[in-house]
Amino acid sequence: MSQGTKGRLNYRCPACFARELDIDMFYDAEKQEYYCLRCPFTGSEEEVKRLNELVKFRYKNIRRRIPYIRK
Repeated sequence: MSQGTKGRLNYRCPACFARELDIDMFYDAEKQEYYCLRCPFTGSEEEVKRLNELVKFRYKNIRRRIPYIRK
């Protein structure tokens, strides 16, 4: 998803991203946490970054062709 350069950075919801849904999280300035409208996930910026890095292992070889080797 594209976003402008102004304002806070948009993060994906780690719970939805694990199910291959690309849902942006919203920021609650009063509670200083991010929340998802689709699922009950809430968390701090550090927690969201950490969980998104754990989910990204699925896509680490997405641009690389992996040859099939017959046995």
